[in-house]
Amino acid sequence: MRVEIWSDIACPWCYIGKARFEQGLAAFDHRDEVEVVHRSFELAPDSPRGETGPVLDMLASKYGVSREQAEAMEARVAEAAADAGLGWHPGRDNGNTFDLHRLLHLAKDRGCQGRLLDLLLTAHFAEERSVFDPATLAALAADAGLDPEEARTVLADESRYADAVRADEREAAELGANAVPFFVLDRRFGVSGGQPAEVFTQALTQAWESSQVSGMDKHR
Repeated sequence: MRVEIWSDIACPWCYIGKARFEQGLAAFDHRDEVEVVHRSFELAPDSPRGETGPVLDMLASKYGVSREQAEAMEARVAEAAADAGLGWHPGRDNGNTFDLHRLLHLAKDRGCQGRLLDLLLTAHFAEERSVFDPATLAALAADAGLDPEEARTVLADESRYADAVRADEREAAELGANAVPFFVLDRRFGVSGGQPAEVFTQALTQAWESSQVSGMDKHR
């Protein structure tokens, strides 16, 4: 059974939702028969590439709130991250994630997409490392198992894997996903948001049972 997850590296609920999904998957009886594929989604595709700024400034501007209200929003998400067993630091920067998604598609081709995504999310949300810094990004790619020279070559060529990112985003729109994280289970069920782990276990069980019934019907 395949689970496709549309997410963005800059999305805190994607970070939390991924952890909760993995907790839910761990409790699923057929977890060893589940293939997880990560798909691209940009929360702010129109943000200028190569420019970054403090996340609190972005939140205040995007939602039209004060700095204090933005800090309160961050505190609520930080609490949810802690509950999921995740690290957190509020001083991260914010920027365009298109190049990160392109690099994740390279990692998918090289068999280390999940590892790179984990490293990117951890660096962005839990460590004071900027995933928008080319040197940091190349180092994370190497840590994930990519050839650092190949990673740098892909990052330098904006056309590499651009079509793959756009294809993921078009498919998200066709599926009606206008926010992330968005989970598609066996192309049968969709789960939106960073739901509790038990919700994911229930959804996985439902999708699995539905696939088994469909398989039986085909052989009648």
